[in-house]
Amino acid sequence: MYFLDILLTLIHVSFIGFCVFGWMFKSTRKANLIFLGATFVSWFLFGIWKGIGYCVITDYHYQIKTFLGETNLPYSYIKYLWDGAFPVSITPQAADILTIVVFFACIVGSIVLNIKYKFTHQEL
Repeated sequence: MYFLDILLTLIHVSFIGFCVFGWMFKSTRKANLIFLGATFVSWFLFGIWKGIGYCVITDYHYQIKTFLGETNLPYSYIKYLWDGAFPVSITPQAADILTIVVFFACIVGSIVLNIKYKFTHQEL
């Protein structure tokens, strides 16, 4: 189970990193838009039933962490990462705001650059 926790951490952090930075590179823009779309579906479509902001990866990851004995896991994986990486904890509300602002900035960047390239074949 520890292997699964480590594997899911790598997958989860890589997924987040790709969503945040993948739109910046011509070769990964289309895939990035798909990843951002999948995130949007998870948060806002599955979120209708599970709670807005629901993340499939977080759900599975937290199941593993709970099995391994971790308790008091925050709803937001971003809060979980922040609190593990920095000496000062972030509030759940601040984590949500940070996540939403970065997410929508990345969506806008991805859409603009994908459309710009499609119609002009020029880099920005």
